Amino acid sequence: MSYSQTYYARMIRAIQGLDLQEVERAVDLIEDAWRADQQIFTLGNGGSGSTASHFISDWNKGIPARDGRRLRGICLNDNVPMMMAYANDVSYESIFEEPLKNLMRPGDLVIGISGSGNSRNVLRAITYANEHGGRTLGLCGYDGGRLKELAQHVLHVREHHMQLVEDLHLSFGHVVMGRLCGDPRQT
Repeated sequence: MSYSQTYYARMIRAIQGLDLQEVERAVDLIEDAWRADQQIFTLGNGGSGSTASHFISDWNKGIPARDGRRLRGICLNDNVPMMMAYANDVSYESIFEEPLKNLMRPGDLVIGISGSGNSRNVLRAITYANEHGGRTLGLCGYDGGRLKELAQHVLHVREHHMQLVEDLHLSFGHVVMGRLCGDPRQT
């Protein structure tokens, strides 16, 4: 079997291992925030940071297509100068928590993405949001790490392969997009 066959076979098993009720609850959470005109923040490191940015790019542009209601999303990874300033002047662990202190209001949704579930800066942001009236969703893989315990809601990819975890996290953003846009191809 080729590497690509092995990879995609493992991806199929990972997809089959998803808790689809967990996925639906996570989509519901995002839809509720959107309909309530609450801010949605995304954040993560490395590939998870790219996913966080991809979510907001898709959702901010595409979700208004259904009824004109705009999604108010901010990816905290996308302001690199601010991240670097906090990393330099405060700590790398504070790069997501500090902006939330300026921007987050009670009821807003904070989505932390960490493949391992143990990224300290993601955990600090989730903790801050929990303690200040935010709603939190953690996307994690492997055994879920601390994020699985800290976040109020979790989408856990039960896989011990970072790229597969990231693949499924990214696909979740497309599920959100399709459902909230009322994608007719989904029926």
